Amino acid sequence: MNQKKAQSLTIFSILLLLLTSCAATPARESAKYVPERADYINTDGFLKLATDNPDIVDPQCTSEHYTIALNVFDRLVEVQADAEQGSSEIVPSLAESWEISPDGLTYTFHLREGVTFSDGSPLTASDVGFTFHRLLTHPKACNQDIATAILGAEELMRGEAESLAGFQAYGDYDFSFTLAQPYAAFLACLSTPGASILDEESTSAAGDAFGQDPKQTIGTGAFVFQEWKPGLRMLLSANADCWAGAPRCAGLDIQLVSDSETQRLLFERGELDILDLDNMGSEAEFFVHGDIYRDKLRKGTRVGIAYIALNASVEPLGDVRVRRALQLALNRQLLLDAVYSGRGALENGIFPRGLIGFNPNLPEIPYDPAEAVRLLAEAGYPDGFSLSISYPNDATVSLRELTTLIASMWREIGVRPVLLEVPADEYLAQRKSGQMACYSSTWSADFNDPDNFIYTFFGTEANTLSRSLCYADGGVIRRVQAARAMVDAETRIKEYQDLERKIVQEDAAWIPLFSKEHIFVVSDRVDGFRVSWNGWSSNSYRDVAVNS
Repeated sequence: MNQKKAQSLTIFSILLLLLTSCAATPARESAKYVPERADYINTDGFLKLATDNPDIVDPQCTSEHYTIALNVFDRLVEVQADAEQGSSEIVPSLAESWEISPDGLTYTFHLREGVTFSDGSPLTASDVGFTFHRLLTHPKACNQDIATAILGAEELMRGEAESLAGFQAYGDYDFSFTLAQPYAAFLACLSTPGASILDEESTSAAGDAFGQDPKQTIGTGAFVFQEWKPGLRMLLSANADCWAGAPRCAGLDIQLVSDSETQRLLFERGELDILDLDNMGSEAEFFVHGDIYRDKLRKGTRVGIAYIALNASVEPLGDVRVRRALQLALNRQLLLDAVYSGRGALENGIFPRGLIGFNPNLPEIPYDPAEAVRLLAEAGYPDGFSLSISYPNDATVSLRELTTLIASMWREIGVRPVLLEVPADEYLAQRKSGQMACYSSTWSADFNDPDNFIYTFFGTEANTLSRSLCYADGGVIRRVQAARAMVDAETRIKEYQDLERKIVQEDAAWIPLFSKEHIFVVSDRVDGFRVSWNGWSSNSYRDVAVNS
């Protein structure tokens, strides 16, 4: 047999073998055939989502990318909201119960027994101690404020101590936190994503890979982090052994897409099950106002408030009559309607609806331009005055529109606004140094307590300066500080509401505008989705089912 003939027979034999093999494997003819490989994840029954591309998902080292924190991890306590009532409360989670000492200094917790991390290791008090030690010592941690009230926290952060003095474990399931001084918002702080409880053994072994490598990012939550392809997608599978029961869907398939138009198109093509409309701008109108998706909208309260800051150290804003005139000159409902199509509610204080301490009985700030003109004249400004209104050069379209409309309303009472577009870094520097005369912004809740709002802006002279408010009533500032340590909840909330009236209604030191509705649109496959209580955009998907 010559060489060419031998080669031909060999090639024929290989082709025959391949054809026979294909005929014997009908599964390969299916369009749904998936190669069998070790890293393949079957996403049938997964909930399809989209979010922007995070750089890290370590819950202690991010202040915005919370989808992993809320679904892979749990906290000692959680916030449970009543969307219809606009109210919320703190409920047990990994800690099934707790006691607070009469002096408000010691919080003793009792962990649920039998809870395990997704790698099978048991949850113990030692893991809690490790979690807070890591939070206070990690060089990239950005959520340390939630733990600084603990005794010894400052010393640990400065490297002056090796352990957290205020943490004490009593066996595997009981432990306590002792605070340096009473801080009534401490329990609420423990419900934030940054307080997610970590596994000491696996997190320590992972080192810098924790929050970067899915396989080494271990929690007790409803889902297990399986895959992360930066710029493409994340995959989370159901944790069948979760202490609270398996989630209702098989997993989460999260596409990493920042562009709002692309997200809209993906939803329309059936490639997304849930679409967050919060930051989609004009793209949201297509869903909100059309007939096609009206029955598929899910609404909740974004726990935050749009406001205007007035710098009392800049004349003539030091005169309460001038500040009150600026309040009365704004048709706030028109602002909400024009910029956000009315998707929200007017607020009349510092604490927005959905927050513990929200007061629905505050007097409404009216729209009364005639009274505003009278007050300006009484204050010595019958012909108005010039006022600089600053906004950053990276401001959203909505903020630019809002600022322009505010300026136009103030012109109607004789004020001469000067709009200043400031580079983002310089904008922050000017605001923090108390140089900015006026600006509009939004503050969203980090945790469910009025302290997160009133202390941030009016808790210290430094705080009022850094927000360019320069509020000068030292008595009010001292009362805000003292309220943090009030042990009786009813007394503390009353004090906060009295302070709110004083600051907003009497001193006009803050112009509240509105809180926004948080709206999602869901596909026909989705059952059980409810908007989570929070001041951010991430949700827990434990109770969401996917119908075939």
